[in-house]
Amino acid sequence: LKMSWFWFYLPLHLLMAACLCHSIKAPTTSSQQSFKTNLFNFYHSLILADGKETTIHLLKDIPKRYYFVLEEGRALAPFSITVTPCDVPIEWSIFVHKASASFLGKPARGDHDTHEASKSQKAPSMVSTIFNYKGNSVETYMGMSSHSALYMLEFLSTERDTHITVYLTTDTTSGHLYPELPMDPRIDVTGIGHTTVTLTWKHSPSVLQHRENIQYCLLVNEKHNYKSLCAAETAIRSSGMKLPPTLALSLSPYLLEPQQVMILSKSELSIINKASSGEVRQICTGTKNTYTVPNLSPSTQYYFDVFVVNLLTNASAAYTGTFARTLEEPEPKVMELKDGKVTQIVLDGKNQKFYSLRYQARHKKIQFTFQLCRGQVRVHITKNGKAVALENISGLRYFSLKGKLLDTYLVQLRSTEETNSSVKVQVSPHFHKPLFPLLPESLKIKSFSKLRTCNSVTIAWLGTQEESKYCVYKKRIEEDQVWMELQSADRCSGPESRHKSEKVLCKYFYDINLQRAVTTETIQGLDAGTLYLFDVYLFGPSGIPVRYHSKVVKTRKKC
Repeated sequence: LKMSWFWFYLPLHLLMAACLCHSIKAPTTSSQQSFKTNLFNFYHSLILADGKETTIHLLKDIPKRYYFVLEEGRALAPFSITVTPCDVPIEWSIFVHKASASFLGKPARGDHDTHEASKSQKAPSMVSTIFNYKGNSVETYMGMSSHSALYMLEFLSTERDTHITVYLTTDTTSGHLYPELPMDPRIDVTGIGHTTVTLTWKHSPSVLQHRENIQYCLLVNEKHNYKSLCAAETAIRSSGMKLPPTLALSLSPYLLEPQQVMILSKSELSIINKASSGEVRQICTGTKNTYTVPNLSPSTQYYFDVFVVNLLTNASAAYTGTFARTLEEPEPKVMELKDGKVTQIVLDGKNQKFYSLRYQARHKKIQFTFQLCRGQVRVHITKNGKAVALENISGLRYFSLKGKLLDTYLVQLRSTEETNSSVKVQVSPHFHKPLFPLLPESLKIKSFSKLRTCNSVTIAWLGTQEESKYCVYKKRIEEDQVWMELQSADRCSGPESRHKSEKVLCKYFYDINLQRAVTTETIQGLDAGTLYLFDVYLFGPSGIPVRYHSKVVKTRKKC
């Protein structure tokens, strides 16, 4: 440190008085520059607060200095300093000026980074360096002084602008700001699956003592481990992600909105931040020290960090991070499709797995037909390994494709909902007679409110230019059954699944002019003030029905 140590321990009010009263002799040109430099350094050094965590912003290559004083009063005055780098490695040192050389001090814990402490100081020297550290680990220095002493901390970042947190305390008997780590702070990987990793770690002594104010938070990402929660916050911000307020507040779950970027279940809080560089996931598990991380990608390396967090002070301590690679996903079973044959597939919504179908073309032109029966399904079709279609389907969907003889098509289906989905699939040469009937522009059923009576309702639906058979069915339901009936309806099922008493009528209908291809029907013999579910089935030449969207209508209570 290139400065006169006179300015290190001269009290600020004496310096100001000396400057104002001109009691110092005018220096020469070289000493005048040194005077100005030292004066600048003193004014830009700050007193470090005792018992509080201080955030310090560092500019690249510009050292920043903080002071604190240990006064006489006890035989031995203990103190500790904890420095947490929040991004890049930094250098920091502790200097002391004492009237006596009686001093004891040691680093609380070390890392693979470099640190050095002087075990003794020369008697003639008034100022000595008692500790020096370079790295990005959380480092704590504990010392003890037998006389009044003035200390200076100097911090320097040589890579880029950054920030750190510093905690100084001279009260080592009233507890810890930071939660304690166990003797063995490692995270153990106890299970690895295709999409899951199970972790366990030893309990923090702080959890056992202050269970209601301490919790564990787990951070998962695909890049590297983090040595502090402060470093994790900085990384998320710098990657362009939107930092949830909970991470800035040590992942406290009490300030989150349930519908925001989190999952809250069984007292576990999970937040997912997505960016182009990857995904960072934070999961707070309360005081549970075992957790299975779900929804991971197969054959991917993940890094896991556990932080024990004090919810009252927002201070945290980091376990030693670990990493694991998920297992490779086994090759999915592939089902062969045959010309003209209809296959119905039920897709598991919870596991979100792909169902694969393969077809080898015997004609240059082919047509895939998908009829969505329930839920929501994503379709991905490839030809000889190249994608030709990718779409979420609803209702009835055709894909007409052209290629060469013996081209291999692979169809992958996946439910996009958490509930199970179902879909019918058929492939056939393009010139074959279509399996499904010609469809109208809309499959909605319309009801006329003004034509409702206490015992009848009037409904209408669109037809086509092709003469087809239409059958109408009704079902009496209760108010609390409406949502379930509409959500659970199997749109692929035909009238054979209905009770005979529910059938109202069947009729044939078509019109060459699509503008007039509309038909109406008045259903009589209904009960007053009652809800009814109406369905219309359209039958084509092949006899396979297409179900219109169900319509719920309530008859008038009084007429």
